[in-house]
Amino acid sequence: MSAEAYQVFALRYATSGPRRRGENFIMADLHDAPMPMDYYIWAIRNEIRTIVVDTGFTPEAARRRGRRHLVDPAVLLAAIGIAAEDVADVVLTHLHYDHAGNLAHFPKARFHLQDTEMAYATGRPMCHACLAQPFDVEDVVQVVRHVHGGRVRFHDGTAEIAPGVSLHRVGGHTGGLQVVRVRTARGWLVLASDAFHYTENRLSRRPFPLVFHVGEMLEGFRLCEELADGEDLIIPGHDPAVRARWPRWQDNENIVRVDLAPQAADRDHSTGSGQGAPP
Repeated sequence: MSAEAYQVFALRYATSGPRRRGENFIMADLHDAPMPMDYYIWAIRNEIRTIVVDTGFTPEAARRRGRRHLVDPAVLLAAIGIAAEDVADVVLTHLHYDHAGNLAHFPKARFHLQDTEMAYATGRPMCHACLAQPFDVEDVVQVVRHVHGGRVRFHDGTAEIAPGVSLHRVGGHTGGLQVVRVRTARGWLVLASDAFHYTENRLSRRPFPLVFHVGEMLEGFRLCEELADGEDLIIPGHDPAVRARWPRWQDNENIVRVDLAPQAADRDHSTGSGQGAPP
């Protein structure tokens, strides 16, 4: 493995209960059908460094919110040879409950966060229940504690956090959502997180309904496309198609290598249902 290129893993730790297409688009979907959602964290590594992107949620949070928790994210990291307790850098793409729980798994990490995300998660928008609902207040409080403990590195827009790894604020879904651009052997890859939940959100230019700023979300689609070196190097945040398209790691159904070429590029995996985009 080249020291200049990274391996990138998508690790599924949970999945949704019953869910339909109409829940996943801001505009009505006349072709309503089942469209499940998966929950991932991501890992970036080469011979020099390891970076974890997001930290998932706990079994307790899954029970409260009716999600199906499959495996502790730390167990998935261990399966690819990463000890969570030794990780030095964790990117928090945003502070929603499914991306910023389990912080205690990473006792040595510094957490990379956008200034605007902290302001959003602790400011005036949280007075509105529809915007506050996806946050777990205890997770946010824990991040605040880490700020005071010197363990949060704030960023204002675009920042390179390691050679070949950069952060880019897109907003939209939250006030300070950031995506991660990674140099791989196949070119620049973008971990989009919740810039778009499903590839179909981006391709059809129909945002996911949980959105703070629709205009920023739409511009985020474009930015992800500009930052990546191809369609199969743009990784959505919650799409089950990720596990269908990219090769499994040692036949583990919950771990795929998204820096490798897709194994099913001839199929349409633009929706979580595997049925393709509606006509």
